[in-house]
Amino acid sequence: MTEHRQDHKDVRAILVRLGRDEARREGSRTIEAEHVLLALVALEDSAAARMLSEAGLTEDAIRAALDREWEQSLAVAGIAVRAAQLPEATPDRGRDPQIGESTKLVLRRAMDAEPKRARFGPMRILVGLLSTDRGRVARALETAGVDRTALLAKATEALATGAG
Repeated sequence: MTEHRQDHKDVRAILVRLGRDEARREGSRTIEAEHVLLALVALEDSAAARMLSEAGLTEDAIRAALDREWEQSLAVAGIAVRAAQLPEATPDRGRDPQIGESTKLVLRRAMDAEPKRARFGPMRILVGLLSTDRGRVARALETAGVDRTALLAKATEALATGAG
């Protein structure tokens, strides 16, 4: 896993630096929820990253689940493709990905999460990510065999007890 030493308490590090790095790596114009998920798991010393890891969601497992989700989504449209057979995206270091709609939704859900007094850190962002049953992250978690609802309950409880 790529090691990042930014202050995990700084939400901007997750969304702007790490999420943007993930989006660039993928060649994306926007920072989407899946980039935020990968950014969270990269914060190895955070309670949110540990919780993801305990659920089997390491960086490699998340990337594999996202690839499977992509393949399955294309298969629904009648397109058979294997992510492993495609060339890797060319990271565009000059691109400045902006926050995408799925990340805006994650932020809204994170802000709405109880308790309101809990700080806006990695665990609150994880709650926001897990709070939707639609979208690429939810489908990838399902593909990975992760019980999103149970993980959300665990993250919500951790947030309520003060885990960052």
